[in-house]
Amino acid sequence: MRQLTAKAVSIILLGIVTSSCVSSQPRNTADVCDIFQGRRSWYKAAKASEARWGSPIAVSMAVLYQESSFKARAKPARGKLLWVIPWTRPSSAYGYAQALDSTWQDYERQSGNRRASRSDFGDAIDFVGWYNRNSNRSSGISRNNGRDHYLAYHEGNAGYRQGTYQGKQWLLDAASQVQANANRFESQLAECRHDLDKSWFARLFS
Repeated sequence: MRQLTAKAVSIILLGIVTSSCVSSQPRNTADVCDIFQGRRSWYKAAKASEARWGSPIAVSMAVLYQESSFKARAKPARGKLLWVIPWTRPSSAYGYAQALDSTWQDYERQSGNRRASRSDFGDAIDFVGWYNRNSNRSSGISRNNGRDHYLAYHEGNAGYRQGTYQGKQWLLDAASQVQANANRFESQLAECRHDLDKSWFARLFS
């Protein structure tokens, strides 16, 4: 076998490191307290996104839940050629937030987060916060309105203002589910946020 070059070895090692950094899907995706108590770094990232962009943690988490069920490498299902042969995917959506290539590039440029990764939870929830802040400013959507934020997220703000979601019952149902999940996450956070905000030292004595 031909000896591997230093460049090839570096690429392989980078792939191994990258794979090891991708978080597995939480076991209980319906309970935001359970998610954050097991993944304090996720809570820290969610708080940072909320502070930076003003999008409530519950709303941003509900969007991610709807889009990927918190799967780091989620992709749209492939279409079928002749109903049997796996074919192309319907879009470039990828990662926790199912962000498109073009929208993710806008986020990287406008947020200054040039090395962001769609399979990194912290970057993904920051992306959702950024997008929701834009929807709040350009479309006047209330920060706590998970339903309309999801409609704008899916259709784009121009499409949202034009009402392109009207007649898409599946999308309206999904948006209503996002609102229901946001409401549930908000109620759950009210019970556990005080504990989540404690330092590791304070938790030793609680």
